[in-house]
Amino acid sequence: MDLIRVLVADGDKDTRAELLRMLAFAQELVVVGEAQDGMDAVQKSIVLQPDVILLDINMSGLDGFRAAEKITLEVPAAAVIIVSGQGEQEYLRRAMLAGAREFLVKPLQSEELINTVKTVYQVESKRLAQGEQKNIPKKSEVITVFGTKGGVGKTTLAVNLAVLLAKNRQKVVLFDLDLQFGDVAVFLNLFPRRTMSELAQERDAWDIELLESYLLPHVSGAKILPAPSRPEYAELITVEHVGEAINLLKLNYDYIIIDTPPFFNEINLTALDLSTQILLVLAMDLATIKNIKLSLELLESLQHSAKTKLILNRASDDMGITVADAEDTLDFLIAGYIPSEGKIVVPALNEGIPFVLSHPASRVSKAMQEVTDLVLKNRGYQEDLQIRHKQNILNRLFK
Repeated sequence: MDLIRVLVADGDKDTRAELLRMLAFAQELVVVGEAQDGMDAVQKSIVLQPDVILLDINMSGLDGFRAAEKITLEVPAAAVIIVSGQGEQEYLRRAMLAGAREFLVKPLQSEELINTVKTVYQVESKRLAQGEQKNIPKKSEVITVFGTKGGVGKTTLAVNLAVLLAKNRQKVVLFDLDLQFGDVAVFLNLFPRRTMSELAQERDAWDIELLESYLLPHVSGAKILPAPSRPEYAELITVEHVGEAINLLKLNYDYIIIDTPPFFNEINLTALDLSTQILLVLAMDLATIKNIKLSLELLESLQHSAKTKLILNRASDDMGITVADAEDTLDFLIAGYIPSEGKIVVPALNEGIPFVLSHPASRVSKAMQEVTDLVLKNRGYQEDLQIRHKQNILNRLFK
């Protein structure tokens, strides 16, 4: 039987010694190293390639949460167990978002610690055996489509984006996180028998195999994780469910597209935290512009602005507000434009056929392909757009 290789990271020397003493009771475990701060833990994880890392939150320099994020990216085959003296729900949430597999609260008992290490190792080994290659990070993109006003076209954008990504030979799952009134299945003419609410009730048995059994295949190649069938069932789904579902999907999919309801709540904030790209959907009316401005301020405070791309939906020259006016008001440049073509888009929605499939040569489909290219090529961020904007100004000045 292979030994389980453990790295112990804690800023307190006496605590590290106590953890080593407890782990010594299990013959199946071997401690391959100790780390005294967060950066030391990251570096030793890369060099030693342990199976399990015990990581304290309160360490100098790089705290346990940030160290866990880096370790998860750099050493994806290693399982992180966060150890904390605080057991509050917020600490558990942050640990999960950082990629930790388990959360333990001090003081610990030897049996609890050893059993947790063994269980986490067994679960992680199973995941690796199901397709994740050891020591090779899987580069999955989590794309959250968000807006603060209903009717701006979030779901339409999310559905057509997922279909185009699938047509580009990407492995795609579309996660309907509008838990009360999600319409993704309707927009794709799918009829789910089981949804996220039923999946939540099987929480103790979660793994990627179970999650796959809940996904609905679409003819495009994309798969769908549907929202609950009734609004009241949304209460069954917690922040922890959502975070774990996203992290599991990252094991098997290149792109996880998340459709969201038009407001900020704990579940939406979890999706935004885990996102690598955020598509913020704008419409050219004063109420939406006002809400988008407030949203951008909040995203800035959450340090999400750098991964946000502003997409103008139903772009038209006769809305009474120009693109330049909107960008000046928002102090944020628009990355993509989807024209207003109601005669194509509305019938496509009613038929449950994405317009990129029913009318692939239309203006709106070509524009949607350009937005998809922004996602595929990882472009359209404010830094990119500002450089191009300044270059255009210089070009006009020196013509």
